[in-house]
Amino acid sequence: MNGQPLTAVVVGHTNAGKTSLLRALTRQRDFGEVSDRPGTTRHAQVVDLRIAGEVLARFTDTPGLEDSIALHGFLAQQPGQTRLEKIRAFLAGPEARAAFEQEAKVLRALLDGADCAMLVLDTRAPVLPKYRAEIEILGWCTRPIMPVLNFTADAASRVPEWQALLRECSLHAQAQFDVVAPLHGSEQQLYADLATLLPPERRSQVAAIGAALSQAAQEREQAGWRIVASTLIDVAAMRRQVAAEVLQDEVRREQCVLEFRTALRAHVQAGMDALLALHAFRAGDAELADLPELAGRWKDDLFDPELLAQAGMRLGLGSVIGAGVGAIADLLLAGLSLGAATTLGATVGGALSGGWRPLWRKLENRLSGVQELTAEDALLWLLLQHLHALALALASRSHAVQDALRMPLAPAAAAEGPETTTALPRALLSSLLVARSHPDWERKGRGAGGGEERDRLELRLANQLASGPALA
Repeated sequence: MNGQPLTAVVVGHTNAGKTSLLRALTRQRDFGEVSDRPGTTRHAQVVDLRIAGEVLARFTDTPGLEDSIALHGFLAQQPGQTRLEKIRAFLAGPEARAAFEQEAKVLRALLDGADCAMLVLDTRAPVLPKYRAEIEILGWCTRPIMPVLNFTADAASRVPEWQALLRECSLHAQAQFDVVAPLHGSEQQLYADLATLLPPERRSQVAAIGAALSQAAQEREQAGWRIVASTLIDVAAMRRQVAAEVLQDEVRREQCVLEFRTALRAHVQAGMDALLALHAFRAGDAELADLPELAGRWKDDLFDPELLAQAGMRLGLGSVIGAGVGAIADLLLAGLSLGAATTLGATVGGALSGGWRPLWRKLENRLSGVQELTAEDALLWLLLQHLHALALALASRSHAVQDALRMPLAPAAAAEGPETTTALPRALLSSLLVARSHPDWERKGRGAGGGEERDRLELRLANQLASGPALA
């Protein structure tokens, strides 16, 4: 977008949600300070909306208007023929640095070349005379004013009353944007509404902001599904060999399972952290049940037998092997006696060059008593559901929300039994299980693995996730 960025001053009464609005619009989780205390913002602060490295809009967060009724009366006594002249006379006088210092900061920011004002209104508050005084004072600055009705999703919201006040003040254009629970598309609608108030040379610029926001959201969505797919592939590809003597020792066997679970959780946490970073949230802004640092906070458990049993029923698997980690059955050798397996091994040895090396490895492990640990289908399905829900939640989550997003584990309902599983989840799981035959696809640390074949599976899974309905 060419030219200077849109400049908007965000104004409103104390604790109306001005800073929270800017966090949401600029996707900057840590901008400013948000508190229930009155007067948290004491100075004008500038924050940019950047998309693809370009500054598209520049916002100024201002202190709350604290005593608008007294200021309105004081302004009326100032010298000047017009209301704007009275505003300038006030700003040049001593009261702008004393009793009305905070209000003066707001008015200076508006008169300092701003394209418009965004007036944030807490619709939960009763409509009082002080708000009418605020609106009139802002109107004296001769800048377009876009009222932004905040907290509209709250049960205590008084939207009709506020809309009536705005009409009485000749502010017929207005936007509804709940900083805590914004509706899908409300951000783009806010800019579309704002464009109607601006001169023609600015309208196309504001329209370009809406288009850029939509494009960026689509790109984040696609990248998010790739993260989910990659994480699931890592977990599906996990394979740990356990020697026969370890299997016979209960303590050592349990230690192997514990290490497997820990590595699995690490993959899931890495995927969650990547999703959070993609959406400009901090690590810890979303929490998963049964992670080590959250011990005792959740009753849910990645390896809870009841949850896994429910997921297994949903998939038509019957009972699961045990707490999400099972010994792989060498299906290619099922039904063979040890002697027959030995005979088969002699013939397979000559066929290694024909792509039978995985079978040969399985045969060697079987004859030596080695078993392999892997994540069961039910656990993969549970994680698929969880990460799918997390990706959707983060895509629509406001950066003004303070509490961590808590994602309890819960398999899809199975009221009617396994036949209720849709074709999409079956196809997803079928695609994912390809990774189980490729332990080299599990990425360790920050390294990559799997090459082009893994990348193709990741893209296929991501496309399936993007094109399907919610997995619930």
